[in-house]
Amino acid sequence: MKCRIVCVGQLCHDWNRTWYTDNPDFTQCFQNTVLVWLPCLYLWICAPIYLMYLRSHDRGYICMSHINKAVGLLLWIICWSDVFFSFWERSHSSSVPAPVHLVSPTLLGFTMLLATFLIQYERMKGVQSSGVMLIYWLLALLCATVTFRSKIFQPSTVCVWRYTTFYIYYALLLASLLLSCLTDQPPLFSEAIKDSVRICLLSVRLMMVTGYRRPLEEKDLWSLNSEDRSHTVVPQLVCHWNTECQKVKRSGNIVLKQSAFLQLSPGKEGRAVEESEILIVKAQKTKESSLFWALCRTFGPYFFISCLYKIIQDVLMFVGPEILRLLIRFVNNSSAPYWHGYFYAALLFICTCVQSLILQKYFHVCFVSGMRLRTAIIGAVYRKALVISSAARRTSTVGEMVNLMSVDAQRFMDLITYINMIWSAPLQVVLALYFLWQNLGPSVLAGVAVMVLMVPINAVIAMKTKTYQVAQMKSKDNRIKLMNEMLNGIKVLKLYAWELAFKDKVSKIRESELRVLKKTAYLGAMSSFTWICAPFLVALSTFTVYVLIDEKNVLDAQKAFVSLALFNILRFPLNMLPMVISSMVQVSVPPLLSPLFHSSHSISMVDGVFSWSRAESPTLKRLNVCIPEGSLVAVVGHVGSGKSSLLSALLGEMDKLEGTVAVKGSVAYVPQQAWIQNATLKDNIMFGQERRQTWYQRVVEACALQPDLEILPAGDDTEIGEKGVNLSGGQKQRVSLARAVYCDRAVYLLDDPLSAVDAHVGKHIFEQVVGPQGLLKNKTRVLVTHGLSYLPQTDLILVMVEGEITEMGSYQHLMATEGAFAEFQRTYAAVDHNNDDGKIAFLFTATCVSSSPVGSSVSKLCQKNEEDKVLGEKAKQPEVGKLTEPDKASTGLVKLSVFGSYLKAIGVILSCISLLLFLTQNLVSLFSNYWLSLWTDDPVVNGTQPNRLMRLGVYGALGLSQGVSVFGYSLSTSIGGILASRCLHQSMLYDVLRSPMSFFERTPSGNLVNRFAKEMDTIDTVIPSIIKMFMGSMFNVMGSCIIILIATPLVAIIIPVLGLLYFFVQRFYVASSRQLKRLESVSRSPIYTHFNETLLGTSVIRAFGEQERFIRESDQCVDHNQKAYYPSIVANRWLAVRLEFVGNCIVSFAALFAVIARESLSPGIMGLSISYALQLTSSLTWLVRMSSEVETNIVAVERVKEYSDTEKEAEWTHEPSSLPTGWPTEGCIEIRGLGLRYRHDLDLAIRNITIKIHQGEKVGIVGRTGAGKSSLTLALFRIIEASEGQIFIDGVDIAQLGLHELRSRITIIPQDPVLFSGSLRMNLDPFESFSDEEVWRSLEYSHLKSFVSGLPNKLSHECSEGGENLSVGQRQLLCLARALLRKTKILVLDEATAAVDMETDNLIQSTIRSQFEDCTVLTIAHRLNTIMDYTRVLVLDKGEMAEFDSPSNLLAQRGAFYKMAKDAGLV
Repeated sequence: MKCRIVCVGQLCHDWNRTWYTDNPDFTQCFQNTVLVWLPCLYLWICAPIYLMYLRSHDRGYICMSHINKAVGLLLWIICWSDVFFSFWERSHSSSVPAPVHLVSPTLLGFTMLLATFLIQYERMKGVQSSGVMLIYWLLALLCATVTFRSKIFQPSTVCVWRYTTFYIYYALLLASLLLSCLTDQPPLFSEAIKDSVRICLLSVRLMMVTGYRRPLEEKDLWSLNSEDRSHTVVPQLVCHWNTECQKVKRSGNIVLKQSAFLQLSPGKEGRAVEESEILIVKAQKTKESSLFWALCRTFGPYFFISCLYKIIQDVLMFVGPEILRLLIRFVNNSSAPYWHGYFYAALLFICTCVQSLILQKYFHVCFVSGMRLRTAIIGAVYRKALVISSAARRTSTVGEMVNLMSVDAQRFMDLITYINMIWSAPLQVVLALYFLWQNLGPSVLAGVAVMVLMVPINAVIAMKTKTYQVAQMKSKDNRIKLMNEMLNGIKVLKLYAWELAFKDKVSKIRESELRVLKKTAYLGAMSSFTWICAPFLVALSTFTVYVLIDEKNVLDAQKAFVSLALFNILRFPLNMLPMVISSMVQVSVPPLLSPLFHSSHSISMVDGVFSWSRAESPTLKRLNVCIPEGSLVAVVGHVGSGKSSLLSALLGEMDKLEGTVAVKGSVAYVPQQAWIQNATLKDNIMFGQERRQTWYQRVVEACALQPDLEILPAGDDTEIGEKGVNLSGGQKQRVSLARAVYCDRAVYLLDDPLSAVDAHVGKHIFEQVVGPQGLLKNKTRVLVTHGLSYLPQTDLILVMVEGEITEMGSYQHLMATEGAFAEFQRTYAAVDHNNDDGKIAFLFTATCVSSSPVGSSVSKLCQKNEEDKVLGEKAKQPEVGKLTEPDKASTGLVKLSVFGSYLKAIGVILSCISLLLFLTQNLVSLFSNYWLSLWTDDPVVNGTQPNRLMRLGVYGALGLSQGVSVFGYSLSTSIGGILASRCLHQSMLYDVLRSPMSFFERTPSGNLVNRFAKEMDTIDTVIPSIIKMFMGSMFNVMGSCIIILIATPLVAIIIPVLGLLYFFVQRFYVASSRQLKRLESVSRSPIYTHFNETLLGTSVIRAFGEQERFIRESDQCVDHNQKAYYPSIVANRWLAVRLEFVGNCIVSFAALFAVIARESLSPGIMGLSISYALQLTSSLTWLVRMSSEVETNIVAVERVKEYSDTEKEAEWTHEPSSLPTGWPTEGCIEIRGLGLRYRHDLDLAIRNITIKIHQGEKVGIVGRTGAGKSSLTLALFRIIEASEGQIFIDGVDIAQLGLHELRSRITIIPQDPVLFSGSLRMNLDPFESFSDEEVWRSLEYSHLKSFVSGLPNKLSHECSEGGENLSVGQRQLLCLARALLRKTKILVLDEATAAVDMETDNLIQSTIRSQFEDCTVLTIAHRLNTIMDYTRVLVLDKGEMAEFDSPSNLLAQRGAFYKMAKDAGLV
């Protein structure tokens, strides 16, 4: 049969055929050209870009399946067969067919060739599924479907050949689309696939199903994609930051606010380590490196994709109101064909679905960008912490840096989601105004005027909010800093009974924080008022002007509801813009990147002048030292003479003002206060080095750690708590020394490591490690010491006075010189040079370590002969050695009691008022819109609506009452949130302070800081706003459903079905979402714990050159945290797509049923129904998001309440107090059969101690390390409660007293001198119960008066965090001053003079003898010479009393005390 279809001259488009008909169709010409060319055009445009992408992304190779090959080949053959048929037809037909029959198949043939090539190239590059090809096949199928329908329902002249090929072509297109929907097998030879899991919808669904069936665990989470990990993200930011800084340098404007990229000196591998430094500091406006541009260049290219999605989404947003306009016109026009209505309903559904998909893709890109940004900022802050100079360290506290890591990084991340509103909001406003002008004409200018007036109001609110937030952040920084210090010094707070003073200090800061939050709440209420009222006022002013300027202006349904839909769109950009600007300002104080002084390489110092800060006067002056390789150098001098500062100068920790300093070779450093990690003992010693068993064994024995290992529950696998809480002072110092020795470096800087150990242990360590015959005999050793007995064996002695080296030379040379050193030595030396050194060999073979000052898990006593025990011989169980308890994620539903406790904290009345106001606002809102629909249905008489003024007045009044109720509920919710916040914080603070010391050993400080920082921030600001949004969206959804049901009752069939679907999706999602939030919350704590630990040990980490390893560990913590956060982003998108689909179905059904019922429906009600339906999609999504956010964020309340259930100490005070005033008046102590254990599952650490100490006696307590000396003092202060026996003070059983009643009436000078940041006076007298004269007198007796008088601010001198701007000796003297102030009848000295020189020790002892003459003094002593004149000495051994008598009697008995005295060279 002849096929003759002519397209030439035929209209390509005919409206009568396509639109104004009951059976629409496209013309043949349109089908043969546009519908064929459109998909081809798409593929040819995309191909070059896609090919470039594929070329740079090689993921392996996939074998192409036979079915793919067959379908591709058949498609190609079909297309070309049409071309050949056209040629054949030309030669065999009398009439020439239209050129389109040749052009279209040819174009299609070449496009199929391109498609086949692309598919093959994708397989070669390992692409498993392709979005580009999926869209192409879908587009081609949709276009072919129109032709397919036309050929079936409206056949014209039939050409058998073309009909046959078209049907085959259509079937093959369908097959290709199905094939492209399936994922291919994984590529061969691919590393990328092995390394990371690419998230596809299937893996999301599998995880959600798992989360629904059982609580998700860590093993269920996906590993992070390589491009999201720290090792990829952080170096990119550092690199771009460096480029920014170089630009500023080149322009000659080097600034101190933000300065250069730092290149550290080469580490042990000889390669430069690149770091960036970040701090928060306010500085003046100068030409500066822009962190903003560095962030843009790092994350901009990926983030730019989101801008493209946002533009498409913004345009699609205005399709809804336009379709609404067409639907109302359709209802008004009874002659319009019904298919128009169905077409509009279908179009509405398609557009809303596309808009949903685009929006979710946009959010995904934003959230991933935000996640990467947070990773980069945390990584950069951590790297800063490792290279921060001492001067900068003082300006940035741990609290500020932890806040920068937790809260500020989070704010950066949150801002990224909305930052596009900066340009998107104006675009939306312009588009909305354009459509409004089309609808209402010039009347819209009235609305514009209202909007313009609203902008400054919103801007003022935003700026004020910003000011308050800065103030709140400052208070928060101070609070976290103080909490951090309190947790670090919790033992001291308990010993001095200072908890209440510090609780009040925290509460005072907290109150100022809450005052600011309250002001923010008032502003928030005003903001909510404008949020709700701005669109209403714009609508009201526009409608008013529209109906008043001309009587003939009729407000019909089309004008009113299309305008209302546009005003609803306007609401978001109008209110988001000021909020985004405010958020940008909030994070725009960029982190400071400051330069660092760094040290050079070999031990010599010429004319060295050093200071801790360039702003201060020099601490060290005129230093000239040259130390030969392999020599042992001792540094001696009084407290505060600059000995430790000299080591810091050699380490590059101080600012060099003049001269040169060089240290040759790798360095090991042992600080005066040992830095111990929360890790196993073995890991602490090995410090990241390889295990060398023989060397490890030698180090452990030399450092006298062998017996400790034997009795630790799990040997060297025992976990050591934070800051070494479960080791005694001596054990910590020996572990610190063992770490340095094990690392085997060229230069050893030892800052008085022998001070904290007993004299005999010190001698053993000196001989085995430091001395001429020790393990380090060939190394360069600089030893700061107060032990005069070691000096004769040194090669060189440096004598320091007030930051200068006054004498230098060998021991013999200095003694011969007859200078100050020789005089000092003759006065204080107690060394018996005839002492037989050979007798020290037995020292540690029979020693056992039992306990720590604070609750060690080490309490097994040696009961067997130690000789047959070798390290590792005992089968130790690592689980036994576990101490700290990591944060555990709760599982399952959040308990109702958690919600209950939050509502209880708010108050029942306030909760009810809030609910009532919410209900009022939504009812008024519904009625005002219903009133508008009645107005639009008013009859038109003589071209006007008679009741328009009355309608307008009521509409305005309803809007005003809506605004008042909004203001009311916003205010009541925020105030309720603040009341709850205050209550929860106070109870948590009280619960934590009431916890016993064992709780602080088990709980990493990062967990506690996380509770006080992040969780409290959530309760302060997040939960109230989420509750507000949850209630708002819930009432919105209910109101929308009511209106839709009133307008189109048929929707009642659909809403229950969709409601059930919606409810299932919501519960399905929340189960996983809630658990992911918990996992993310739990994995956040280790970031801060590790960061805190690093800040305390920066000098050690830098000295050992271990920065790389610690950075790696920090990055792992961050990645571990993001691994839990990333699935929650994907799960959110998963949920949103499904929910918006449910919402889109409701919109479409509302439109569909409105079309069906158009005969009985008024345009006003229909307009109201559809405009509410258009809002329903976002309200539904928002409701689920908020309900899940309420559940996931209320977890913060759950975690804060956790500590109310932990064990507590005894009561602080008993009311009324049974104690006589001035108790204890005598200071008699009687101990009867005392025994105590550190944990209920361990043996007794001390047992069966029965002694009586009389009034005014001075008793020394001695014993080998771990004999139970400190445990006895802890029992006296009830830090650990006695397991058996009793202690009486002046006849009163201390177990019957309140803890504060006891602890405030006896005084201790603890082993570790802890100071808190604040004034010197606050550190001495936090309750301010003493006069200045009494404080000065205590300083005079503690030999600090001249030092404090010389300070610029005297008693108001600010101590830095931990008292770091004072030497350890000065801190110890301040602790003595505290004791002198309190001057109670009982004084306990816990190795209090370990960190001071002999002369200062003598001064302290004389002060104690004179000032505490009539007091009972208990002294735990390492230096036996300090207790030789005491009344009696108690010798402890293995937790039991070995001897108790006067020193002279004990020496005469030649027992354990005699041996110790002999070892110390005293007999």
